[in-house]
Amino acid sequence: MRTANSPVRVLIVDDSALMRKLLSTLLSSDPEIEVVGTAPDPHVARERIKELNPDVLTLDVEMPHMDGVTFLRKIMSLRPMPVVMISTLTQAGAEVTLEALEIGAVDFVAKPTTDVAMAMSELAAELQAKVKAAARSRVRQRPVAPSIVPAKRPMLGRATGKIICIGASTGGVEALKVVLMNLPPDCPPVLITQHMPARFTPAFARRLDGECPMTVCEATHNQRIEPGHVYIAPGSHHMELARSGNHFVCTLNDSAPVSGHRPSVDVLFRSAARVAGSISVAAILTGMGKDGAEGMLELRQARGITLGQDEASSLVYGMPRVAFERGGVMRQHSLNDIADAIIDACCADAKMARA
Repeated sequence: MRTANSPVRVLIVDDSALMRKLLSTLLSSDPEIEVVGTAPDPHVARERIKELNPDVLTLDVEMPHMDGVTFLRKIMSLRPMPVVMISTLTQAGAEVTLEALEIGAVDFVAKPTTDVAMAMSELAAELQAKVKAAARSRVRQRPVAPSIVPAKRPMLGRATGKIICIGASTGGVEALKVVLMNLPPDCPPVLITQHMPARFTPAFARRLDGECPMTVCEATHNQRIEPGHVYIAPGSHHMELARSGNHFVCTLNDSAPVSGHRPSVDVLFRSAARVAGSISVAAILTGMGKDGAEGMLELRQARGITLGQDEASSLVYGMPRVAFERGGVMRQHSLNDIADAIIDACCADAKMARA
């Protein structure tokens, strides 16, 4: 059993001998991480897992004999453990990685297609942080049988005048889907900042659009926001809420990272505080770090409604914890209850007006 002060024990699974050596070197350079072994394919990995009992697995998406996603499904059904996927910065890599995150992978690192050794060295800090966060995450066993699809929420049937803003990071791919699937098709406009590379956000938006009751797209600059639509911040740009005449739009900019990220949740929340104030309803979901905490506090001070995912349901209780401790979160809810809380907040004024 790993203690709080012991290093995170990692098993690296990758069919490339170069990548196994490179990942071992990068991870071992962090004194809080111990690489206990490597494996060239899932068959060897299965035996190494039994033998070494690692805390975290890094898993290549593309491997011979059995691809990473198939192996991940077996892990999550038979022996759930924290897994960080090693993906490629390609459209195909993005699609497979998003599937892996839905299956149960904690996070991923996208490896470049050229100058791998040099570029991976630049990603060392990100890789180390994600492996350590994975070790602290709450990985649960996934049901073997398909989960029951929740009944669709009925239409609101009226405008609420509200705007919904959501921020997420590690664990957000699955968490956002849970929230969106439980919102009505004609919900107020939803703006989402999810920490994700630029080449992944178009695929992420397409996946959500195909499954959720509302229309989901990757946001474009000066795009007018409308009810029944969800706007995902591109992985290369900050997204802000702005006014254009009598309408609200989402604007994009590629200025410097904020709170260590671009796109940044703080940027989105602060813009909502400036231009929307009391008609804003914001939720901060699972993720490591503190992005969104200061912006959520500003939003609350601007009389917006601010919600946070609770510790028990967060894969990584980092961003919601910091936002709550700094006073930005009015109420915390389990993941399964956040959609209800958002709709209650959006309809609160109308309910008071009828009372």
